[in-house]
Amino acid sequence: MKTKLSQALKEPYLHNVKYYETDKMGITHHSNYFRWMEEARIDFLERIGYGYDMLEASGVISPVVSICAKYLAPSTFNDDIIIKVRLKEYSGVKFTFEYEMINAKERTLCATGESHHCFTDQNKKPIRIKKNYPEMDMIFRELLLL
Repeated sequence: MKTKLSQALKEPYLHNVKYYETDKMGITHHSNYFRWMEEARIDFLERIGYGYDMLEASGVISPVVSICAKYLAPSTFNDDIIIKVRLKEYSGVKFTFEYEMINAKERTLCATGESHHCFTDQNKKPIRIKKNYPEMDMIFRELLLL
């Protein structure tokens, strides 16, 4: 299974900076990095077989509890940004993703970030994934080892 997960996550997410994502100074507005983290997170979950559509159809939602970013170098219109996503922490109820956003052409680290989440049911009550969704728990635990 570890090999299957590694293969699914081999290619990082790629985002091309749109003109409307830049500000008057011609650099990417800081708020867009949060959107890109979400895009990359959705792609990541889809690749491991637990996309939002499937999770929500199963009665699981994973709201963002907190999110942060550190800006290191600017990006501008039409830059390709490589976004690497990694599961940093997982307890069975809460989890944290970390992100690296790299300018593909310049090979500079533009930003890093983290998003913290929990698992709840449709009524917003916390759920334990291991108890209710053991296959998913196993995948998340394996992701910590990659």
